[in-house]
Amino acid sequence: MNNRITFTGKIGFDPKDETKKHILQSSWKKTAFVFLSGDICEYYGWFLSKRYNIILNPPLRGGHISFINDSIIDLRQNGKLSKEEVEVNWLNVKNKWHGKEINVTLDLDPLSNSMHWWFNIPNEDRDELQAIRNELGLGRPYSGMHMSLGTPKNVLYLEHSKYIHGLLVSGQIKH
Repeated sequence: MNNRITFTGKIGFDPKDETKKHILQSSWKKTAFVFLSGDICEYYGWFLSKRYNIILNPPLRGGHISFINDSIIDLRQNGKLSKEEVEVNWLNVKNKWHGKEINVTLDLDPLSNSMHWWFNIPNEDRDELQAIRNELGLGRPYSGMHMSLGTPKNVLYLEHSKYIHGLLVSGQIKH
């Protein structure tokens, strides 16, 4: 069964820092997102609440895919590039892709680690985003490519999320 949907989003490099954590990380990390318009996280979060009775806080930046969320050290390609070369390469790739529209396909089977809920981008649908990462000398991202749906709204929903996650992992319930 094909449980997938394709959205058109806009690529954005160096998004505005929203939290103290973002500000602290901005000195050693580079980020680029695909921003999806509308209330996509709230929309699919509603379905999650109906299915599993979990209420989520949506992501601060709205619907997005963080396809670059890497340390500057990774961009240096094991020391092959200087900091200056990394900045020039980053600016070249940013100038080429920033603001461009791109199609992103999501697998609508929600995944979780109890604390976070998300939709994966299927491996066969990651080529365009991975090509941009390749231009920067980056391999596959550590956490895969996905769109975060959110985190449980409070401690009660977190405990319930852990319970539902356990049932999903053990196969006692299915997506």
